[in-house]
Amino acid sequence: MSERRVTIRLTDSPISRAGYRWATLVGFTWGFLWSTGPIERRQGLFVFTGMPKWTFGRGGSCVGGCYLTDRNAGDVVLGHEAVHKEQWLTYGMLFPLLYLIAGRDPLQNRFEIEAGLEAGGYLPRRRPRR
Repeated sequence: MSERRVTIRLTDSPISRAGYRWATLVGFTWGFLWSTGPIERRQGLFVFTGMPKWTFGRGGSCVGGCYLTDRNAGDVVLGHEAVHKEQWLTYGMLFPLLYLIAGRDPLQNRFEIEAGLEAGGYLPRRRPRR
C-alpha cells in the first residue's frame, strides 16, 4: 500500500494570493471610506491619501495592495511599501501575524528591514559620497 501525502503550502501559493486579494479588498474598502485626497495607482499600489491619522499606523499602512496614509506618499516611501505588498503576496493573511511576532520596533522587525529602513523613514537617509 502506497502512502499518499498531501502538502498544503501557505506561503507563496494560491492560498497566500487569496489572502492578499482579501486584504486588498479590505484595504481598498477602508481607503475608499476614509480617504479625502486623490486615489492613485502608483508603483503597483492603490494609494489612498488624506486619510485621518487614526485610520492607519505610523506614517502609513500597507494592507494587501493598498497604501493608506495622510500625505506620506513620496516615491521613496512607495518603493518601501511596494516591498510590503510583495510580502503580503508571499504570506497572505499570515503576514499580519508574522509582522506582529517580528515586533513593533522597526529596527528589529525583519519585514521593515527587508523593505528598507531608510526608505521607510526609520533611519535618516545617507547622502551619496562624492
